[in-house]
Amino acid sequence: QVQLVESGGGLVQAGGSLRLSCAASGRAFSTYSMGWFRQAPGKERELVAVISASGSATFHADSVKGRFTISRDNAKNTVYLQMNSLKPEDTAVYNCAARRPVSATYDYWGQGTQVTVSS
Repeated sequence: QVQLVESGGGLVQAGGSLRLSCAASGRAFSTYSMGWFRQAPGKERELVAVISASGSATFHADSVKGRFTISRDNAKNTVYLQMNSLKPEDTAVYNCAARRPVSATYDYWGQGTQVTVSS
């Protein structure tokens, strides 16, 4: 079992920056691909970014490309989401998730952290 704990959310003005962190328990963190998702009120959950187990490959949704960057530090069992040039439409609850190598879906989820961007 893996526990994921997000932190770093908060209230920021449009154009500002936040850095989200997701700390994972367990020894197998370096074998999991990791993703950041977000869900705004009344909207479906959206995949924001993904990073491979080694960190060598990343994916960013078009809506955040060029503004957000996913990264990880396997020595610290932590994945990050650097968010720059924030917009009001980025307001959502952000969750990190872990996917095992053999799994087609994300197996473990954090509790989420709220990001609110004011205009």
